[in-house]
Amino acid sequence: MNWTELLRHEVEYTYKVTEDLLDLVDDNKLDWKPSSGSNWMTTGKLLKHITTSCGACFHGFVTGDWAMPGGADAGDLSPEDMMPSAEKLPTVGSVGEAKELLAKDKQVALAMLGETDEHSLATKAVSAPWDQSEVILGLRLLQMIGHLNQHKGQLFYYLKLQGKPVHTGHLWGM
Repeated sequence: MNWTELLRHEVEYTYKVTEDLLDLVDDNKLDWKPSSGSNWMTTGKLLKHITTSCGACFHGFVTGDWAMPGGADAGDLSPEDMMPSAEKLPTVGSVGEAKELLAKDKQVALAMLGETDEHSLATKAVSAPWDQSEVILGLRLLQMIGHLNQHKGQLFYYLKLQGKPVHTGHLWGM
């Protein structure tokens, strides 16, 4: 297996499982967040973050264009703007909106994967706005799939805490 095959497989699998979890979210729970602790995203904010946690970053790594909504370049953002508190994060208005945005993010991830080649994935060193160390492109893209997976797991536990009858199969797409 090469980088392209690995990444394509992981994109397809991770987005599919995430899409299935989105089907379990209720629109009337978008304002819900865990009651203990602090700096929790609401369910709506988590869904919005999920929809930009992979494909948008693939675009940044493959093209070098880290333009953010509103025209700012990610390299120009302060640490607070790069990782704002949960209260400052945007939200979705509905589960339907989240599903549309997730589908678009998946299209971006696959398109960016199609714009690179095996040699670049295996040898091109790239840094991230949040981590200036240079890592090969294939690994950076795999890390972004891991980022989506992390938030998919977070959504799974949000659903569990909301009383949804989710089980391990929902988390792993079984």
